[in-house]
Amino acid sequence: MTPSRIVIGLGSPDRGDDAVGPEVARRVAALHLPGVMLVEHEDPTGLIDLWDTVDLAVVVDAVRSGSAAGSLLVVEAGADAGPLADQAWARTGRGGTHAFGLAAAVELARALNRLPRRLVLVGVEATAFEHGTALGAPVVAALDAVVATVVGLVGTATPPTASPQVEGVCRVPG
Repeated sequence: MTPSRIVIGLGSPDRGDDAVGPEVARRVAALHLPGVMLVEHEDPTGLIDLWDTVDLAVVVDAVRSGSAAGSLLVVEAGADAGPLADQAWARTGRGGTHAFGLAAAVELARALNRLPRRLVLVGVEATAFEHGTALGAPVVAALDAVVATVVGLVGTATPPTASPQVEGVCRVPG
């Protein structure tokens, strides 16, 4: 049975600050929260299939909004929320499959009526995306706050009904 809550760590684990999503997914997975599925995903094009059947989806991703590095941006993006066209996730497209960014996935899901009942985007202001680099110091310093934010979001959601618990991290290549 499908879990009612999913945390998706979006980003590439070997591209500097872009690894913040997968890193947060791993840290939340280590907490073994019941009824919460954890997924690492590099490419936003598959998000709709991941969140289509859950009650709550939390997506953690690197953003560029102009805030200080390591700052958090939390946005409700579910069916009742406004469009993301002017949000930080709309400005992170870099060509190739990344031209289809998180904002595009949200808006496509909205148009297809495939948004989860509640979708929360947790962005971490990032500055470096070079291949083969690690998370920058400001993003590392923000990790505990990001994990606490995500745990607070999935922990306050309505608990799943009597269904099997799904735990662990599923890595989906982009």
